[in-house]
Amino acid sequence: MFGLKSTLGLLALMVVCVTAEEKKVKSVSQRIEEANRNIVRATDGFFVEDDTAFDSESERNADPCTSHNCKWDQASNGMVYVPYVIADHYTSRERAIIERGLQSFSSVSCIRFVPRISERDYIHIQSLDGCYSYLGRRFNEQALSLKRNGCLYHDIVQHELLHALGFKHEQCRSDRDEHIRILWENVIPRWEYAFDKINTLNQGTSYDYNSVMQYSKYAFSKNKKPTMVPIPDPNVEFGMATEMSQNDIDRLNRLYNCK
Repeated sequence: MFGLKSTLGLLALMVVCVTAEEKKVKSVSQRIEEANRNIVRATDGFFVEDDTAFDSESERNADPCTSHNCKWDQASNGMVYVPYVIADHYTSRERAIIERGLQSFSSVSCIRFVPRISERDYIHIQSLDGCYSYLGRRFNEQALSLKRNGCLYHDIVQHELLHALGFKHEQCRSDRDEHIRILWENVIPRWEYAFDKINTLNQGTSYDYNSVMQYSKYAFSKNKKPTMVPIPDPNVEFGMATEMSQNDIDRLNRLYNCK
């Protein structure tokens, strides 16, 4: 027979295990959706759809990177230096999460996020309304929001930084219809644009269900039913990445001509 202490200890262990399991299965898209839910954004200045910012609503139907050069410049030594500023309203622990995400690019690519000195173009990381980033280099100061409550996870930091480097969501790829079927009947009304297919440059890489840019099967669901199903095998798991995949890294290196 279990004693009272043993029973309480077992219950505590079960709670810890359940909590850990819940955290384990939560995807980057689920976290972003939760952080961005019910946010009323200001109507002046810029427009945000999902977690991507644009200068105006009229711009959202085009991929800005196809109409102008949104890549960050490559230096003569082959490195791509991206200046950044982290707002001082983060705690030291929160700042450490952000810096870990920034530095994670250094070991796998020629991208180097560096503290801004006086550069004109830079990313300003702040706790604004939810998680979002502009797509690619926008010139001058550009906001990248990592809200303190909900956005400070390694996968979200990498996800938003990949947006800032010019990458769209995986389910918006030009070849997505060969790999993902959108169940439009389950999508929240007026959120269909989150599944717009874009004329993306895929850098010769295959569709990646494990990309940190791939949303989960229930993303933007109005009825808790799937909004995306893999094809031809509907049982393939997807949208559960906790960090950049090898495909994410490969296409980043090809886009920026990293040696």
